[in-house]
Amino acid sequence: MRGYGNYFWGLYELRSQELERNEEDDKRDDIGISHWICTANHGFAPYAQEELRRLFGAVKSTVLIPGEVLRVALQNSAEQVIEAVSSSPPVFLRHLFPIEWEWHGEEGGKLEESIEKLAAFALADPRLQGASRIAVQPRKTEQSLWEGTTAELKDTLQAKLSGLHAEFVVREADMILSVFVGREAVYAGISRPEHNISDWNGGAVRFQREEGQISRAKFKLLEAEMTFGIDFRAFREALDIGAAPGGWTSFLLERGLTVTAVDPAKMHPSLLNSPNLTVLRKNAGEVKFQEQQFDLLVCDMSWSPKLTAKLVSELLYALVPGGTAIVTVKLLSKKPMALIQEVIDTFQQSRMQVQRAKQLFHNRDEITLYMIKY
Repeated sequence: MRGYGNYFWGLYELRSQELERNEEDDKRDDIGISHWICTANHGFAPYAQEELRRLFGAVKSTVLIPGEVLRVALQNSAEQVIEAVSSSPPVFLRHLFPIEWEWHGEEGGKLEESIEKLAAFALADPRLQGASRIAVQPRKTEQSLWEGTTAELKDTLQAKLSGLHAEFVVREADMILSVFVGREAVYAGISRPEHNISDWNGGAVRFQREEGQISRAKFKLLEAEMTFGIDFRAFREALDIGAAPGGWTSFLLERGLTVTAVDPAKMHPSLLNSPNLTVLRKNAGEVKFQEQQFDLLVCDMSWSPKLTAKLVSELLYALVPGGTAIVTVKLLSKKPMALIQEVIDTFQQSRMQVQRAKQLFHNRDEITLYMIKY
């Protein structure tokens, strides 16, 4: 898999011929222009927009949910956008879908009539007619045109689409009908799941909290496992840096790994009797391991990103060549893109190839790095 060398400043050189857009450009026809609903984690939409600008040049956007959801116009066809986003996966943009149908409140008529028109649009589309499994994924803003719940909107749409004779599913669909209801307009589009970046509704990956679960941090590894396609059961021995209270350690133990957990703080009592767990109540900088002892290293510390990168890099001698590292990077800087690039550079100097850098849904003010040692 291609690494993320000079991700923010070099990866986008693949598409460096940016189109300058001025007032005269705004008057031209929409030939070659595509429109999208784009979603990021709350507060990170500006960085998702910057990613799009670096990929495609000019970006014209309208805020639908502050800091999270944008209506975006790109001077590229839908096919070009899908190809670019697939080949250069974004860090902050977690979901998008093409706007192929829209209705605006100021056009007159009732919302119920617009839903009928939306259903007619979907029923007539050959992509849905040929699908055996369809996911209907509605979202809405607060105080939106649709006063009911999103679940009610989903039920309404599915009832109107019953003539398709398809199975309505939540996941693993052939095609997705995405709908976003704002305060002034309704937007919809049809796409394949892999073209939306995430096949979860809006990219919001939901896991059910388990009885006795130590912390919600476990969800990050669950999502990483799914998003990055990592088979954690294939690893043998893991090092968990900054492990307490043990959310990631518990996940790795459940996957059958032998785990060495390093943290001066206490681990959760439910883990201490595990025969596959070794706990070192020390700072990670104070411990020594055998050369190439581990084939997996994970780190999820609430610490300075630069210091975290330095600490992890100093322990990479204990990771076998070809071993995997999963590290969260806290975005404490007002310039997260530059910070991420600096952290990536630090790891690359330590013989780590970054496979993916991604702000997962369960990340907050952080991203997750998936790396392999070479």
